[in-house]
Amino acid sequence: MTERTLPPEALDAWATVLRDHFGLAPDDIPIALVLDLARAVAHDVARPAAPLSAFVAGLVAGRAGGSADDIAAAVAAITGLARAHAQDTAGGTP
Repeated sequence: MTERTLPPEALDAWATVLRDHFGLAPDDIPIALVLDLARAVAHDVARPAAPLSAFVAGLVAGRAGGSADDIAAAVAAITGLARAHAQDTAGGTP
């Protein structure tokens, strides 16, 4: 099996490619926030739900204006939904 986990420097390099191609500033791609979202959703919902949730967070944040606060609010909302989903599917126990 091929190792699919990227070392941090590879992720940073990919973020640089994306920023350069789309004309984004370094703060426009909150890597840690997106990874935290993906981890929470993968744990509380399902692994395949993580990239979908990251896409929805970006869509929602963009529609709200795309500021850092809009991104943080979208991520917080989706993380909260994932936690609630986990509690609901576990019969209400945290």
